[in-house]
Amino acid sequence: MNREQIDPQAIAGNVETAVRELAAAGSLRAGQLLVIGTSTSEVAGAHIGTAGTLDVAAAIYEGVEAVRKEIGFIPLYQCCEHLNRALVTTREAQERYGLTEVAAVPVPGAGGSMAAYAYRHLTDSVLVEQVQAHAGIDIGDTLIGMHLRPVAVPVRPSVKRIGEAHVTMAYTRPKLIGGARAVYQLELPDDGHASRIPTCD
Repeated sequence: MNREQIDPQAIAGNVETAVRELAAAGSLRAGQLLVIGTSTSEVAGAHIGTAGTLDVAAAIYEGVEAVRKEIGFIPLYQCCEHLNRALVTTREAQERYGLTEVAAVPVPGAGGSMAAYAYRHLTDSVLVEQVQAHAGIDIGDTLIGMHLRPVAVPVRPSVKRIGEAHVTMAYTRPKLIGGARAVYQLELPDDGHASRIPTCD
């Protein structure tokens, strides 16, 4: 695929479909964090980091926004390795979650086209060092695992590729702790009181 073959509407539509499927699978709610890792080069059919394009970034942003406006999750756009995979988000999100702000402005050559575009289009954008997100989508094998909470649960999207880029995504769930006697759901017996289990004090 070359730049003349890029279809922004198709890219935006496929991103919207994938994000919508991820949100449904992970029961993503308003205020929860969604990390987006993207190689616009891979979407355009080139090797990661070699042919970034703001046109592709704009289409991906459009697709994410279509779902965000409905659900209210908080997007974080991952930078490339040259900014240590820091993330672009809003100052409101940074303050709400106590995220560590770092001092850099993403540009296509250092941060990547997607992060550069998001930095200029999110409201009151900031760059943060790291996050433990509730879910994530990776377009082009950019490796977002460092920014997901444990435990990650893979989701198989109906859209396997966006442009020429491979798509992977996951939501996260709380760790299941304990052993054979652990209980993971509150069940009420007929008397309306929580089940009485043996104590281990």
